[in-house]
Amino acid sequence: MARAFLIVIDSVGIGGAPDAAHYFNGDLPDTGANTIGHIAQAVPLHLPHLDALGLGASVQLASGFVAPGLGAVPTGAWGAATEVSRGKDTPSGHWELAGVPVPWDWHHFSDTQPAFPADLTALICKLAGTDGILGNCHASGTAIIGVEGEAHLRTGRPICYTSADSVLQIAAHEKYFGLERLYQLCADLAPTVHDMKVGRVIARPFVGEAGAFTRTANRHDYAIALPGPSICDDVQRAGGKVHAVGKIGDIFSMQGIDTLRKGGDEALMGHLSDWVDQAGDGDFVFTNLVEFDSLYGHRRDPAGYARHLEWFDAGLGAILPRLRLDDLLIVTADHGNDPTWPGTDHTRERVPVLVYGVGARALGPVAFSDVAASIADHLSVPYRGAGKSFL
Repeated sequence: MARAFLIVIDSVGIGGAPDAAHYFNGDLPDTGANTIGHIAQAVPLHLPHLDALGLGASVQLASGFVAPGLGAVPTGAWGAATEVSRGKDTPSGHWELAGVPVPWDWHHFSDTQPAFPADLTALICKLAGTDGILGNCHASGTAIIGVEGEAHLRTGRPICYTSADSVLQIAAHEKYFGLERLYQLCADLAPTVHDMKVGRVIARPFVGEAGAFTRTANRHDYAIALPGPSICDDVQRAGGKVHAVGKIGDIFSMQGIDTLRKGGDEALMGHLSDWVDQAGDGDFVFTNLVEFDSLYGHRRDPAGYARHLEWFDAGLGAILPRLRLDDLLIVTADHGNDPTWPGTDHTRERVPVLVYGVGARALGPVAFSDVAASIADHLSVPYRGAGKSFL
């Protein structure tokens, strides 16, 4: 029986979103943003495996951009996917790739201080048992613990902040505030925030002392529930197992997930490699590699982004020859995050759809949800989501 592997290389956009003018980084619209294209302009890229699957061709299809160093004749099936959900965030992209477009507008917090309404701040204080919060603004997560960390240790107040995404993030020290206490605070707060149509409450633990605070790998997302069944639910319903690698478990609130393996991207590639050997007939392995976005896109580091792309390409090259003849593997992304673009926010872009296991052909323009429909088609799973198969 067939198996399916979906790898989301977080934020690896290819430009050309038709509605990019409606999305902004500060005062600048996302029109013209192109994550892969602009990295290729800034830094020489060597991505033989991704390019052979059709990466360069997909960039050109999406945006008309000829990316330097890319453009091999594809040996895989390739296309460019357009999102219909209103947003350029992680849940919207992943849910739609899984067949569930988002039917509502996300709520975003004010970009002036205070970011959070007074009644929500009061609730956080009540749940945390503190006399106030710190932050209460838009901020970089790594920067704000440097600014507010010492006050956090002195007062015990949680550091609360947001971004251009629909999120409320709470940073707290694992030792002095307590990791389980932070998790409980976020879990208790999440239903109220979700009722506001805010996508996620994110626990952001850190350690260290004043002047040397560092975030840990114990991040946990409390995501709003999906508005309908995803490809994960349908695979389970048909008797297959769904193996999540990375933050998929958080994004889907473990709905439709049988197993979860977490870690940094290097560990996650190891987990993905293990599942190539261990996944059973009819199983679906759903992977997110986040460090393209978190370490290089938001930090506007094209050289670091390029190195991470090349690292992934080498890892992909080691995995592809080990796949079974009836396996399907799809590499795609959830949004863009052009590291050459002004600001620090995601960028509204099309994403590549690179398919191994069905021969060489151009898929043309496709929808995000077509990815889920195609996985269901490959696994012969009765499918209840949006989209149509491109197989």
